[in-house]
Amino acid sequence: MQRTTLLSGVATVLLLTALLQQHAAAQTILEDKPGEASTYQNPVFDYDFPDPNLVKSDDGYFYAYATQADWRRQGAGGPYIIPVLRSKNLVNWQPAGQALDKKPSWKKEGGIWAPDAVKYQGKYYLYYAFSTWGDANPGIGLAVAPHPEGPFTDKGKVFLSKEIGVDNSIDAFLITDNDVPYLFWGSFHGIYGVELTRDGTRPKGAPFRIAGNAYEAAYIYQKDGYYYFFGSTGTCCEGAGSTYQVKTGRATSLKGPYLDQSGQPLLENGGTLLLQGNPGNTGFAGPGHNGDIITDKAGQTWLVYHAYRKDDDKRGRVMLLDKISWENGWPVIRGAVPSLERQTAPVF
Repeated sequence: MQRTTLLSGVATVLLLTALLQQHAAAQTILEDKPGEASTYQNPVFDYDFPDPNLVKSDDGYFYAYATQADWRRQGAGGPYIIPVLRSKNLVNWQPAGQALDKKPSWKKEGGIWAPDAVKYQGKYYLYYAFSTWGDANPGIGLAVAPHPEGPFTDKGKVFLSKEIGVDNSIDAFLITDNDVPYLFWGSFHGIYGVELTRDGTRPKGAPFRIAGNAYEAAYIYQKDGYYYFFGSTGTCCEGAGSTYQVKTGRATSLKGPYLDQSGQPLLENGGTLLLQGNPGNTGFAGPGHNGDIITDKAGQTWLVYHAYRKDDDKRGRVMLLDKISWENGWPVIRGAVPSLERQTAPVF
């Protein structure tokens, strides 16, 4: 009896020790260290974190949200429906749970992809795609929370592809223009926008098109009287062979027309290259699906996005950070590739 109890106690201690070591290993990589980031090197988050989106909270943290991910390979748990990270400096990130505890029920099959979180009407709105590869009728849903870390309460679908009349309706992005909410979305069947009802839950009026079939992952940034469009082209999800890249255009009206730097319309698949994979066998492949542009205290603008590590693409799409310069009214990333060497960090 004593021997059995002793062995049981030893087993318990060993199990607890293993769990603590696993937790400590994860925290070593993921620990947030505000104020310590004078420099950084990509990636800024080295686990799978596809389609990153950012929101700045009143608590001083940036919160990042991503397509469903699984970090069990790194001993950090999962799968997560919409993993959430937080950071005070865009460089050091720590897990902050998941936005949804369970998959929404308004659609039978599919995963939860490409979330877009934004502070709207005093709450945090999170739009997401509900889809699977080859889905004939994907859709966009909405969840709402009083705090950026959640818990988010699902409000159901905003629309399905067949309801809105746009194939492959995924990759939502919300923007307000003159206090009117607009939702943009689309994936290789045109980029569309539509005015939403004031509560952000339903379309209001007819959709309008702003970019051609080459694009997905739309993001629009307002600066100096222009609306800058950022969109991803190429293949997103083929590991080190991915051809994803980010292109830009701009317009003087939210609804367009958007033109690239040479004057070509984005409706005709024009676009000025901002970011592509590093050449050769090193660095990162398939950079794209950027999140929000963030301005630091020094007035510098920063872009987060995902890419595959060429030396370990099985990790999934990790999160990168690079500075945007503005030259002659256009966004530029040095070399139009992800930075590999150490960089001066954002100032917060």
